[in-house]
Amino acid sequence: MRTLPNVLHSSAGWQAELDLAFMRRADQTVLTRNQHRGPLQVQKALYPEGKETCHIAILHPPGGVAAGDRLQIQASLSERSRALLTTPGATKWYRSEGSCASQRVHFSLGEDAVLEWLPRENIIFDGANISMELNVELELRARYFGWDILSFGRRASGESWERGKLTMQTNIRGVDCLLWSEVADIDAHSGFAESPVGLAGFTVCGTFLVAGCDVDAPLLSRCREVIPRAAESRTGITRVPGVLIARYLGDSTEDAFYWFTNLWAVLRRALSDKVACPPRVWAC
Repeated sequence: MRTLPNVLHSSAGWQAELDLAFMRRADQTVLTRNQHRGPLQVQKALYPEGKETCHIAILHPPGGVAAGDRLQIQASLSERSRALLTTPGATKWYRSEGSCASQRVHFSLGEDAVLEWLPRENIIFDGANISMELNVELELRARYFGWDILSFGRRASGESWERGKLTMQTNIRGVDCLLWSEVADIDAHSGFAESPVGLAGFTVCGTFLVAGCDVDAPLLSRCREVIPRAAESRTGITRVPGVLIARYLGDSTEDAFYWFTNLWAVLRRALSDKVACPPRVWAC
């Protein structure tokens, strides 16, 4: 592990960066680059399902993202490498009095590489001002599995999301085309929480994307047979060329996580011929 120079921390917030690289050596995926600046680190590489897939937990020791914090995560996977990245717990986005907190994630996958980006939920505090960006680049036959879960407010504490802003941008590119692009620009005062094209009165939403392969009709039907535990939750699954999109609306991050992990198990077995192996940190 190497620490990048010029760790920046001031009243403007943390400027943190994590740069990872994975390479296939014989029958094993190895972590060949692990550079960090500021409070972004990784635990040791783990192989709970054998040498082919490297499991990594990304740590953010402060435990939350405050106004002015800027987090940047990037990972590159060489040909035929396989990695699963997750987080050990929820990411908390704290209230801001003006400065934006941001997270930029960039993944680059070589030919036949597979990346699974399966973080725990984001908890958005009332008054949070957030910018999130995800960019994924796929070479031939590379596959990406990734989700995000958003909780607006802290329902257990009786707090709703009444003030603040959230901007999100996701771009997934194939070899010669843009496979998926989505932009959200949300203001808490806009009526988003109650709008039928927004949260529709719910407090939790999530999106699960599988990109780099086409999902056939039988597999799509099998995915639609996976149901959440909470009867009042709303889910939907569709497909476009090269991408499957699953959406969740409800009031429980645990329910969203349960539904996504069960979908992941179905899709992983069908598209990668691998049984789902939950990261060890999920059991902590």
